[in-house]
Amino acid sequence: MAAKKPSIDTKFIRELANLLNETDLHEIELEEGEMRLKLSRAGSVVSAPMMTHASVAPVPVAAPAAAATPAVAETVTATGTPISSPMVGTAYLSPSPDADAFVKAGDTVKTGQTIMIVEAMKTMNQIPATQDGVVASIDVEDGQPVEFGETLITLK
Repeated sequence: MAAKKPSIDTKFIRELANLLNETDLHEIELEEGEMRLKLSRAGSVVSAPMMTHASVAPVPVAAPAAAATPAVAETVTATGTPISSPMVGTAYLSPSPDADAFVKAGDTVKTGQTIMIVEAMKTMNQIPATQDGVVASIDVEDGQPVEFGETLITLK
């Protein structure tokens, strides 16, 4: 007898995606029975349920224009605003080994400007500035492994 496929409640998934945007959370993960649902703001795609008996491709979810900015942890500290890694990977300060760094301490950056690259699974992911500011410090070394949420650069 064939295993019954769980139905996917796209309205519920959209509500969770809106919750991510409203609360500035980066990830929500739910598990019920054999169904597991993980939504992440790390990109523009929201993951669909991952089931043990069937595979489902990621489900793109239309997001408001404000949510089009990449998900990067942002909190104000006494020394400035950190820009954190949205993923686990390797940080690179320049586009290639022989190129100049994207930014240096003291440089002025604009919102959306690429400040470094984090390589994850052979994919180079550009990390943008989350706000206008001046680079107070670069908190990682070129080629350094980084964790999700680790501070890459601090802006003042």
